[in-house]
Amino acid sequence: MAVVLSYITVNKKQQASDKSVYLSSNGIHLSLIIPKNELNDAVLKDLNLPYSCKFVRFGWGDVNFYLNTPTWNDFKFSYAFGALFLDNPTLVEVNAKNILNPDWTRVPIRTEQLEKLNIYIQETFKLDHSNHKVKIEQKMYPNSQLYQANGSYSPVKTCNTWVNTGFKRSGLKASFWTLFDFGLLNKYQ
Repeated sequence: MAVVLSYITVNKKQQASDKSVYLSSNGIHLSLIIPKNELNDAVLKDLNLPYSCKFVRFGWGDVNFYLNTPTWNDFKFSYAFGALFLDNPTLVEVNAKNILNPDWTRVPIRTEQLEKLNIYIQETFKLDHSNHKVKIEQKMYPNSQLYQANGSYSPVKTCNTWVNTGFKRSGLKASFWTLFDFGLLNKYQ
């Protein structure tokens, strides 16, 4: 059923686009890459990106997998159990990129879709009482910043469904629902 739903396309009709965002996958985990100059001030606030940054990669996922599982040898059954059956907290991974990677999948996007995608990303960040993003101090990912996120990770809401939902809400071509990275990647390759 998960594979079938991945192949059902929503927002099929797309108009001409003058901008681009990108998708990246490590074979399992889907990330969204947006040119830094296309991010609004609300998204950029508190990110402390280097001046040389040209693109920003966003990933979303389960806190335990990000912080406690640097390798598969560190994987524990309790993490999988929590992801399957508990209300697991999530985070946003933010990674600055200086160059366009030829392996990224280009996604054409119109200005109004980009504005909606910016709002979706901003709403993903959990904010403190002063409306600042809540950074998670860590040393495991030296090239990334991690922030507390809204939402709960589950078998039906994963990193891939997070990106797909952002595309659907923005009016971009997307899967009806996708557990897998290929569900969305196939629509743009």
